[in-house]
Amino acid sequence: MKQYNHSLVALLLLAVITTGCNNQPQNAPSDIATPVSVTELKKGSISKLINTTGTAQPTYGVDLNSEMSGLYKLQTNPKTGKPFKLGDLVSKGQLIIRLEDKEYENGIAIDAKELSLEIAEQEQNKQKALYEKGGVTLSEMRNTEVKVTNARYDLENAKLSLEKMNVKAPFDGVIVNLPHYTTDVRVEQGKPMVGVMDYARMYMDVNLPESAISYVKADQPVYITHYTLPEDTLKAVISELSPAISTETRTFKGKVLIMNNDLKLRPGMFVKADIVVDRADSAIIIPKDVVQSNRRRKYVFIVDKNTAILRNIKTGLEDENNIEVLEGLNENDNLVTKGFETLKENSKVKVQK
Repeated sequence: MKQYNHSLVALLLLAVITTGCNNQPQNAPSDIATPVSVTELKKGSISKLINTTGTAQPTYGVDLNSEMSGLYKLQTNPKTGKPFKLGDLVSKGQLIIRLEDKEYENGIAIDAKELSLEIAEQEQNKQKALYEKGGVTLSEMRNTEVKVTNARYDLENAKLSLEKMNVKAPFDGVIVNLPHYTTDVRVEQGKPMVGVMDYARMYMDVNLPESAISYVKADQPVYITHYTLPEDTLKAVISELSPAISTETRTFKGKVLIMNNDLKLRPGMFVKADIVVDRADSAIIIPKDVVQSNRRRKYVFIVDKNTAILRNIKTGLEDENNIEVLEGLNENDNLVTKGFETLKENSKVKVQK
């Protein structure tokens, strides 16, 4: 009976083994190739950035008030042939508004003062000629010089008084404020006339973390962006830095000078500033998300002859998306960028286009 049972068990085992072997595919591969995507490495540049935010401010801005009272005359913009309006560009010294007051202008008597200077100069020349011939004393000749000087000052003061009737741009800029007054209506002294800003060069005040004080230096480049201008990055520079740390906020102050020649950035915009504190050129740059790590190392995979090769790497600078590789990779290596998660050393791979 025992012998019969042993024989039966042996037959059953043989049947199971035979059945299992018959169920396996006849041509099953010994190693399945993992589909991956690769990119050929080229050298490039990467910058270490410190990010901050702030409000862009105009370099120059002024609100001009009327220095005298007079009839309001808004001038014509020679570029448009129409009266000046908000947003118009103006040049330094350009007349924007004129106030007229004939009684005031007549009281200045500019023509009479010009004539007085002319007469004084003629008398001075006459006295000089007589002095050279001994016809007058030195004191008499000097008296004519005093008269010329006084006449010249009188004329200059008269011109300054007349100039107070004109409202001119104090610098190249843009009209940002222009209160409405009816033409030929009298405007009193001290009324707001026009606001002008120069924002071809702008600045922003920033607060930087204490940890950045050893990295951020004057004259370092800065990149300025605004969400309404996603395709435009403006160049800027660190122009000033405070050496003092605030004990309340643990930050230090800085000032950024922004080049805004196309006037795309507007005063008051809240912008992002990326300060370039370090930069590497001709470096191997890879995406940060392909780097795997454990406690001992960082590594990536490259492909060589349809085989995954594990490379230990040493990294350097990094930005938001990329990282510099100092050791472990070479230019023209085929870096695995997709499908690397399940790879092991010497895994078979199939590169997808």
